Amino acid sequence: MELTWISIAASLAMGSGAAFFFIYAVKRNWMRDIEDAKYQVFWSDKQDKHNQHNQAQVKPTQETADGSQSKAE
Repeated sequence: MELTWISIAASLAMGSGAAFFFIYAVKRNWMRDIEDAKYQVFWSDKQDKHNQHNQAQVKPTQETADGSQSKAE
């Protein structure tokens, strides 16, 4: 029974600490434009995938495309 009261007290302390931290963050304007951060992450991920896709599609040289030797020699 003693451990039950300790766990209840610990959970109440953690919950109230989280609530106070949330109120503090809102009052400090840490939560003002959270959509901007979402779009920064989204577009950077999309651009990384786009760059990887473009690097994978490198055009082959004429020599490797048809097996002919280059005439620049």
